[in-house]
Amino acid sequence: MNLVEQVKQAGVVGAGGGGFPTHVKLASKADTLIANGAECEPLLHKDAAIMEEDAHRLVKGMVLAMEATGARDAIVGIKEKKTHAVAAVREACKGTPVRVHLLGDYYPAGDEYDLVFSVTGRLIPPGGIPIQVGVIVNNVETFVNIAEAAEGRPVTLKMVTIAGAVKHPVTMRVPVGISYRDCIALAGGLTTDDPVLCLGGLMMGQTSDDLDTPVTKTSTGVVILPREHHVIQRKLKPPVAQAKIGKSACDQCRFCTEFCPRFLLGYAVEPHQVMRSLAFTATGQTTWNQWAAMCCSCGLCTLYACPEELFPKEACDSAKVALRAENIKWTGPTNPKPHPMADGRRVPIKALARKLHVQDYDVHTDYLKDVPMPSRLVLPLKQSAGAPTVPCVQKGQQVQPGQLLAEPAPNALGAPIHSPARAVVLDINPQQITLETRP
Repeated sequence: MNLVEQVKQAGVVGAGGGGFPTHVKLASKADTLIANGAECEPLLHKDAAIMEEDAHRLVKGMVLAMEATGARDAIVGIKEKKTHAVAAVREACKGTPVRVHLLGDYYPAGDEYDLVFSVTGRLIPPGGIPIQVGVIVNNVETFVNIAEAAEGRPVTLKMVTIAGAVKHPVTMRVPVGISYRDCIALAGGLTTDDPVLCLGGLMMGQTSDDLDTPVTKTSTGVVILPREHHVIQRKLKPPVAQAKIGKSACDQCRFCTEFCPRFLLGYAVEPHQVMRSLAFTATGQTTWNQWAAMCCSCGLCTLYACPEELFPKEACDSAKVALRAENIKWTGPTNPKPHPMADGRRVPIKALARKLHVQDYDVHTDYLKDVPMPSRLVLPLKQSAGAPTVPCVQKGQQVQPGQLLAEPAPNALGAPIHSPARAVVLDINPQQITLETRP
């Protein structure tokens, strides 16, 4: 069995949040592989922990991927400030073709377009993907999972950070399907009576108050903040109110555009023009919406750049939904050229943390090695790009660690799901499989 098939059967997907099935990437041919260890979401440290704890597996996964894709170059992109991770990976790279590329401490260094340009000097075509310039990008944890798959182990564990309003912020490797409630307990419990979860981070994560949300293959961690925190109050404002405020108050200052990382790389992204769409309901709306087509939803415009605290990122998100609904494809400029002030306008993580008012939560995060298996695991049937998986077990059935629980339908894009523990299938519904673990 070749590596592509091993990775497919192991259910490996993009572990940095994207969730694209990794076997599809490994079936391509590329000249360069990049391991994305930039990790620029404030307060999250799971990628640093992966590199410190599993540097040799990371490098092994990259070497295997080089053989599968025919790549000649393999680079791990790490922020220079992550000194322990840099040292561990450099040591693991000795005697291999893999090397380290140091990145600055800015946001969003992990955006694929930015990372590919920083590491290779190549600009991905507007609306394109890295393979179009001969590059494959995977999160560092994904490469670790590739190495695990080559040894016959499916993806059943996930590295996550639990940060913010908890007593002891931690990074730990947990079974897929564990609830954030159980994770928070392992972090010593909450320090707020009214918590709100930023799943995936403060900038690009999803906001929820459901502590029973399960960890999935694409989880990176959670930042918990009190409901009264200013950032949470902004995130919880209803979309209709966000649009009304923008329609009435945007004075077209361009700060959102001038700090936009995609605009600074030379792509035709101009959030201030998208804000104009809020005032249109007919043909004009579509015209302004197209300035959002290349937006990466990093959130800098809303949470850092706008002096009036408006919502240009959310306007861009709505614009992209509208463009997809009308099947409008990108027809704008196709020859991006970096802005001469691109380097000077990078946003340092410390400045971003101050703007977000989370400096008090920016503390050392311990790595918790021994994580007990919870009594219950909830595994969503959709944990990757593509279609939901189809259960191949039945209610009441006993399953073993690593056993297949669900798999994509024939010819469907997706990745199979496996049991993290010895367990009994407690329930199956169209959304998820619930397991009751056994000693």
